[in-house]
Amino acid sequence: MSQFVLDDTVKVGRGVTIEPYAVVKGNSVLGDGCVIGSFSYVNNSVIGANTVICACRITDSVVGNNCTVGPNAHLRQHAQIGDDCRVGNFVEVKNSVVGNGVKAAHLSYIGDASVGDDTNIGCGVIFVNYDGVYKHRSQVGKRCFVGSNSNIIAPVTLGDDCFVACGTTVNKDMPDGAFGIGRSYLTVKEGRAQLYLGKRAGK
Repeated sequence: MSQFVLDDTVKVGRGVTIEPYAVVKGNSVLGDGCVIGSFSYVNNSVIGANTVICACRITDSVVGNNCTVGPNAHLRQHAQIGDDCRVGNFVEVKNSVVGNGVKAAHLSYIGDASVGDDTNIGCGVIFVNYDGVYKHRSQVGKRCFVGSNSNIIAPVTLGDDCFVACGTTVNKDMPDGAFGIGRSYLTVKEGRAQLYLGKRAGK
């Protein structure tokens, strides 16, 4: 009994590694030297040369060369990942084009978007693509930095070399080289913590 599932319709390049309990189905293409890690599911997708897939679900998508994806990433509905990208832990990419050298290291959702080359998508960034009735697209330019826990509310365009401070909700276009910050101010009340801690403890 085989330790993995590999459809006879899959095209496999040279030096490919398929680890135990992986599933590769449909008209998938595995590039030379790529690694399909244990518990990965790949269906109708192209995986580039020397790319490592670690415990991910990838359907109807394309991943470029020299990428690392996962663990536990989800690429679906024609996600297109460029070369030399990092799509990390619990990142979901749906119906989006991600340029070369993009890093989205963990816990983000990139949906209905285009992300330019060498852009960094911080932890917890959400592309807010649905208004309750329609889906909309966003565009982020090259060499941008989108800080952690930011929301990109579609439809919106960020130019090249933009910097979005962490915790910002972006709901208007940003020109090239712009800095965006939109967070509420922290109010610090000294000496009050014990009052609330006491209430939580039933005192």
